[in-house]
Amino acid sequence: MISFKQLPIEAKAAVAAGMVFFSMMLSRSYLAEKLDFRTQRWLLRLQMALFANTLMLMGSLHVWRSTVTTFTRSSAASSFCFMLWKIAVFMFLALAHSSFFTLLFLVAEEPYFFSLAAYTCLGAYIILIFFLFTLGSVEQAYKFLAGRGAKAGTGNKNRTALKPVLAVLLTVVLTVVGLLNASQPPTVNLVEIPVHKLPSTMNNLKVVLLSDIHLGPTVGKTKLAMIVRMVKALKPDITVIVGDLSDAEAKIIRPAVEPLGELDSPLGTYFVTGNHEYYTSDVSNWFELLKSFNIQPLHNENVKIVSPKSASDWFCLAGVDDIEADVLRYSGHGMDLKKALRGCSSEHAIVLLAHQPIAAKWALQERPDI
Repeated sequence: MISFKQLPIEAKAAVAAGMVFFSMMLSRSYLAEKLDFRTQRWLLRLQMALFANTLMLMGSLHVWRSTVTTFTRSSAASSFCFMLWKIAVFMFLALAHSSFFTLLFLVAEEPYFFSLAAYTCLGAYIILIFFLFTLGSVEQAYKFLAGRGAKAGTGNKNRTALKPVLAVLLTVVLTVVGLLNASQPPTVNLVEIPVHKLPSTMNNLKVVLLSDIHLGPTVGKTKLAMIVRMVKALKPDITVIVGDLSDAEAKIIRPAVEPLGELDSPLGTYFVTGNHEYYTSDVSNWFELLKSFNIQPLHNENVKIVSPKSASDWFCLAGVDDIEADVLRYSGHGMDLKKALRGCSSEHAIVLLAHQPIAAKWALQERPDI
């Protein structure tokens, strides 16, 4: 029988990930009644960070073996440059792993440089893993097609060394492109949507939809203020924020949210939750904060949007909680279409706000008149 010590490090990491996941389920099932809500919230986020890191450990071992161990037998292995390379790879992996913990300790009005560096490394890490496995699969396919009888030689060694070099180069290029893209203002997509039963007095109604802003370790007040200016320049009749506004607790990041108070759409600004709101475990406080900025959360509920030209012309704007609330068993939350549409007349147009496309699909299957 194989003991735990004899297991390969990847298997040990998988076991550790399983134990962390089990502890998450245990704490939600048995410790919920014994801990105050704030402690529960912090513990869950810590467990999620540990779970992600134990899963990443397997990928990090592959990265180290591919980019460092592969070259230890080369003539350059004893050089000063190779030592610097090992330090660089180690720091890169350490920063990638630390990114999840910045959500717990490094959130403020504006992003910290460390958080930006950590999440940049996390993005590059994912790209690098993809290319290492893709190029590795291509290499294995080549060996299979070349035949089992082929002898190992200089060509094989060169291909083995070329794989990590090519993967790193591609990762650097795509990371730079990604950073340049992230530094640009958000793209405004203009879409015309025909709405059945919409009153003629509300034709050409302009709605600005915002999603996935993710205030937190990498997005702060400056970026949000820029987005708000862009929204105001569009002069919408209605503004809707459809989830993933933040990755942090409301109290911690409140100063960064202040630009939302400048939204002044004449027919109102509305909000529905995304999955990341539930990851913060702070949805109630987020609702209160948004209300203080005159933004109305639609928590499985609806409002009548009345035409400024005729009080008898209106449509029903409804919003549902994100489906992740059901997965996390978040008390008092979860997608409830019937509740969200309660009071909406089928004789009037109905517009539904939901964070995930799958939720919209489910809603249309149940209520094709939306």
